[in-house]
Amino acid sequence: MKKLLVLHCLFLFIFLFLTNSNGEAQAPVLNFSPLVSTGLTAPLDVVNAGDGTNRLFIVEQGGTVKIYSGGSLQTGTFLNIADTISAGGERGLLSIAFHPGYSTNRYFFLYFTNESGAISVARMQTTAGNPNVADRSSFIELLTIAKPFANHNGGKLHFGPDGNLYFGTGDGGSGGDPNNFAQNGNSLLGKMIRINVDNFSTAPYYTIPADNPYVGNGAVRDEVFAIGLRNAWRWSFDRLNNDVWIADVGQGAGEEVNQLPFAASGGVNYGWRCYEGNSSYNTAGCLPAGNYTYPVFQYPHNNSTGGYSITGGYVYRGSTYPALYGYYVCADYVSANAWLITPAGGGGFTATIQAGAPASIAGFGESENGELFAVTLNGRLYSVGTSIVLPVLVQSFSATARQGFNEIKWSINTDITIAGMEIDYSEDGLHFQKAGDVAANNNALSTYTFIHRINNFNTFFYRLKVTGIDGRVSYSATVRLQKKYLKDTKVYPTIINNNQLTIETSNTINQLNLFTMDGKKVFENKFNNFTGTTSISLPNVTKGLYIVQLITTQGSLKYKVFIEQ
Repeated sequence: MKKLLVLHCLFLFIFLFLTNSNGEAQAPVLNFSPLVSTGLTAPLDVVNAGDGTNRLFIVEQGGTVKIYSGGSLQTGTFLNIADTISAGGERGLLSIAFHPGYSTNRYFFLYFTNESGAISVARMQTTAGNPNVADRSSFIELLTIAKPFANHNGGKLHFGPDGNLYFGTGDGGSGGDPNNFAQNGNSLLGKMIRINVDNFSTAPYYTIPADNPYVGNGAVRDEVFAIGLRNAWRWSFDRLNNDVWIADVGQGAGEEVNQLPFAASGGVNYGWRCYEGNSSYNTAGCLPAGNYTYPVFQYPHNNSTGGYSITGGYVYRGSTYPALYGYYVCADYVSANAWLITPAGGGGFTATIQAGAPASIAGFGESENGELFAVTLNGRLYSVGTSIVLPVLVQSFSATARQGFNEIKWSINTDITIAGMEIDYSEDGLHFQKAGDVAANNNALSTYTFIHRINNFNTFFYRLKVTGIDGRVSYSATVRLQKKYLKDTKVYPTIINNNQLTIETSNTINQLNLFTMDGKKVFENKFNNFTGTTSISLPNVTKGLYIVQLITTQGSLKYKVFIEQ
């Protein structure tokens, strides 16, 4: 009881500390601290086993799983099923989940695309007497779902609070769900699936929970828990209250986050392909709008305020960073923007964007005690935490680009003594260096100006570091300053079936690059300071999702396209 009281007081203090003068909570600033920079190949997921060992299991796209334990990546592999899967693009070994009784029964489950490209869920055990090595002979496939296209495979397994296994499947691929699988109840594509996997001895090794919402409905498969998803690549349960958070990758307009209490999340229709987010997409044959569940947050397809492919995360419930407690954290794979989302009261939510997260975040994960981690496709594992934002004493903090210098201004309303202040700047919003020191006036209300002399830059991030006389260090929220702004540029079509791509731009373009989703360049076309409209012939490449990058005199632009042939 005493422990609970102490925790309650701690979080009450943090809430008051992080509340501005208007009574509104300020979002903390995310920090991504690298833990592993070598030894991982295309990691996609990171999970814990819940067995008290505090190990992290890192899923690699090519079919292997490695263990991070004791502050380092362990030698060897926990698992290797590379000979059983198809990998590349959006295919591969996508997720792992450990049975709630894993510490005694040694069972864990895998989500992958098999050799034919179908979605597959399989079960395995660890080797008796060695929890760091999987028993390859224990491999059993439980469920296989055929797909017509290579992309949109979903990809995340979770055991729910009821002990059942949940996973979100993609709509089958291509673009626009051409087969309307997401709204077809007799297809397992574009759905949230719930099955019970406690039948360890008799095929098919899973059963249907009796309270699945569509049991007895001839129009919907019994395995289905919810419908209307496009590609729920990463989703999670809130470990405190079991709320369901689903980040669904968007089509052409934006990305979305759905949130529902667990008790209300079964039997709902998230709307795709009738709706993309809150907007109509293809409403032919659809029900009235009130029959669908809409996102609590969405962002547009651009690199400044949004992105192009959302990677869902978790609600932070750890204890290391009290300022982050209760925030849902997610990021965009392409733009490297991150968001912190928190309830705003009255059923609404507040979302705060932060630029400069690591590039290509493919998955988030939790440790056994609720600390947050992230993996990037380029082979890195990060711990995710926060810098404490300044409390009520910061009234404003801004940065303005001038001719030959940047002007940083802030005001502080304080009755405490400050030992010193420092302006930090960064090119990526993550790795900061000092721009200069500023002496504190220690008046009741003080306004400050700092001149950072810099000529050539595209984007800088600034933050204020304040050191108190007690030695405590705190940081302001980070502000982003962009020197130049890109004009409108259009790239179309987003689904290419004749190898022709059209560019319509008022920017000056010098080069076009075409990348696979795992970052491999497959084509480039150089321009001579081109402005206007042109058509580019793309090479014959494997059908799938690609990133088009335009290099302009003012910066880089990225677009997501699907190439049919």
